[in-house]
Amino acid sequence: MSTIHFKISTPDRVVYEDDVDQVSIPTTSGEITVLAHHIPMVTVVRSGELRIVKAGQTMPYYIAGGTLEIRPDNTIVLLADVSERAEDIDATAAEDAYARARESMERKDDIADVDFAKFQGIMERELSRIHVAKKWRK
Repeated sequence: MSTIHFKISTPDRVVYEDDVDQVSIPTTSGEITVLAHHIPMVTVVRSGELRIVKAGQTMPYYIAGGTLEIRPDNTIVLLADVSERAEDIDATAAEDAYARARESMERKDDIADVDFAKFQGIMERELSRIHVAKKWRK
């Protein structure tokens, strides 16, 4: 099986870089799975579960926001706002952050529309983190 070079970068660091068999990525158009020699494309990444498969092993990550570029030279570059390995997610902290955002939204008379949208985004992000953490917890 051919491999594809995959790199995840966040504003802070390179999170992952290696040759892999396939990558499944959540995009705004739905989840896509990329294998070697995929057609070139650029798409927007949404919050959710990213799965890297290498040598029969699946490595799950949480990913939030960013841009995915599949290049003609058999390379994938993911510029993500946030990325963390599933096993590194603190599900309890994510549940607490979700609860705080929900409480803030429930007091919607006290907040502006901009803040309301911000809290919705936080809730979506934390729910995705909770889902990824619990799905892959051993």
